[in-house]
Amino acid sequence: MSAVTEKIDAKQVKELREKSGAPMGDCLKALQESKGDLEQAFVVLRKRGMASAQKKASRSTNEGAVGNYIHAGGKIGVLVELNCESDFVARTEDFQELLKDIAMHIAAADPRYVRKEDVTADDMEREKEIYRAQAAATGKPAPVVEKIVEGKMSKFYEEVCLLDQPFIKEQSMTISQLIAQKVGKLGENITVRRFARFKVGDSNWTVATTKQTGDDAAA
Repeated sequence: MSAVTEKIDAKQVKELREKSGAPMGDCLKALQESKGDLEQAFVVLRKRGMASAQKKASRSTNEGAVGNYIHAGGKIGVLVELNCESDFVARTEDFQELLKDIAMHIAAADPRYVRKEDVTADDMEREKEIYRAQAAATGKPAPVVEKIVEGKMSKFYEEVCLLDQPFIKEQSMTISQLIAQKVGKLGENITVRRFARFKVGDSNWTVATTKQTGDDAAA
């Protein structure tokens, strides 16, 4: 047994599992790779989760569940459809926990779209024109203006697209990364198909549906 392994105790493994939701064996390996550094081990697990999610991204998600969240004494309500590959996974505690977390996040963060690919052409062009006019007013040359617009659009996507938003309960990760963790743990592709958010007295309620492609669109 290596010196690094000997220094890693069950308490560290348990703490990382509670933080990441990853299996105990994966937590131990990540701690070994990071030489016992808990934060670095968490980063290792997140990277693995993203890699696993990317490999499974093309797989069809025609099962799942609809979750809801009511906030602020009944003033804000959310419905969200979260999809996976099998009914078995849809009924697991991990999947249901993710569904609840995403619904709660939508209630708090008020996204307008599921993904940046779903942003309408009109909204995208309107934002670009605003940022372009602001940057041009500073007198900067055109190439610099376009770079500024590009940076502003990245921030715009982070503000309005669910998957790009920092998770309200763990600001160091995005909703996309949160989902990737569960993909890595459950072994199935998981996607947000649509959500609706309503606020009492607010006429600008949101209904967002992601564009369907491939097998999901044909199902």
